[in-house]
Amino acid sequence: METDRATFRPAHTGDRPAALHADTLVSPGPAGFAPNLRLLGLDAHGRALDWLSWQDATCLYARDAVAWTLGEPCLTVRGGTNRFSGERSIVRLHPIIAARGHARPGAIDPTPALTNQALFARDQHLCLYCGRQYHRGTLTRDHVQPVSKGGRDLWENVVTACFHCNSRKGNRTPQQADMPLLAVPYRPSWVEHLILSNRNILADQMAFLRAQLPAKNPRSLAT
Repeated sequence: METDRATFRPAHTGDRPAALHADTLVSPGPAGFAPNLRLLGLDAHGRALDWLSWQDATCLYARDAVAWTLGEPCLTVRGGTNRFSGERSIVRLHPIIAARGHARPGAIDPTPALTNQALFARDQHLCLYCGRQYHRGTLTRDHVQPVSKGGRDLWENVVTACFHCNSRKGNRTPQQADMPLLAVPYRPSWVEHLILSNRNILADQMAFLRAQLPAKNPRSLAT
């Protein structure tokens, strides 16, 4: 597939997509071209499920599996030419897409996987001991209650720490090391995880996700 970076065309709803072929072109909508742009996938009831690539989103449109959408179209996908009508198929993708049908069991509000990338995003790349912000390559996962002392590898027991602070703390608790935590570790909700895992969130997507955040947030999320 090719990506058309030069063509900026206003997008409008209402076109029924025809079959897509290998010569598919992607053009940006009013928001401009974003190579890492992802669409927010919902179930038909409006519950956030996951981020979708434009390819997966296009398949939903082509299968007539889109229940409803929100926001102005942000990408235009041009597919193959119909051999009978001579017209080229066009799909205009919206930033928020609700799919028909029911979500798989466990797909609603699942537990975010604990990875270093997700952990560092939760803590905004700050060392929770010294308070300084670092690049990902200089950060580590620290167990508040050391594993050797019964601590578990859970969201509630891990924080982001720089190499220096992690080494200084060693095999001790923050109290034993006289290194108080700057924030309490917590398990992010699935909606928080979606916000933290995408650096290219569109305004419509962010507004929708923020409206679904838990009423009582352990910490506020950066915009």
